[in-house]
Amino acid sequence: MDGTVATDRTSLIELRGVTKTYGTGTAAMQALRGVDLRIESGEFVAVMGPSGSGKSTCMNILGCLDTPTVGSYRFMGVEVGTLSRDQRALLRRQYLGFVFQGFNLLNRTTALENVELPLVYRGEPIATRHRKAREALAAVGLAGWEDHTPGELSGGQQQRVAIARAIVTQPAVLFADEPTGSLDTTRSREIMEILTTLNREQGITVVMVTHEQDMANYARRTVHFLDGLVMAEHAAEQKEVQ
Repeated sequence: MDGTVATDRTSLIELRGVTKTYGTGTAAMQALRGVDLRIESGEFVAVMGPSGSGKSTCMNILGCLDTPTVGSYRFMGVEVGTLSRDQRALLRRQYLGFVFQGFNLLNRTTALENVELPLVYRGEPIATRHRKAREALAAVGLAGWEDHTPGELSGGQQQRVAIARAIVTQPAVLFADEPTGSLDTTRSREIMEILTTLNREQGITVVMVTHEQDMANYARRTVHFLDGLVMAEHAAEQKEVQ
């Protein structure tokens, strides 16, 4: 980002006519076929759809991990397609957080050290890293677990560490890709309550891919993909945080 964020009332995220094609000629495959999507600041959006529907490709584009073949992606009013690779990497580092199904923690490092990693990449001093990482762990209910390695934590606790790592930079958007896919029902609900609390109390915009309707019901809006298109959008049945 170069500081040229629009000041008018633009959406936080806006896709217009986004198409993504992989391959060429007879081997070409359209993963997205003209997607229009708006996400406002402070929303909690669930993205659903069968395998091959385009939802993961869309998330990769939103997360600046891929680029559209055709169409426009604007983030905070800035046309992402005009940014260089380094500028897109800076956008990811400064504005986006990511949580995955597989946790992606470093096994031989403590919870605190795992959470500090994004701050290390930013070059923040050690005292600042420690303070922010402890605050992030406390925000996900892991105060007192700073010195435990992933092998000493349950699956639900490991995902909490992963969420803390994603929010330690105070991102504008948290992208969660099947965050409960490896967890049992009880742990899944705990994770969803954490995401809901972060959304409501810290104002973090959450965009979550899930196959589970029960998990999607925690979101304020659900977007359904099919065959590379957004086929439907609707408000989800709301659950109260326990």
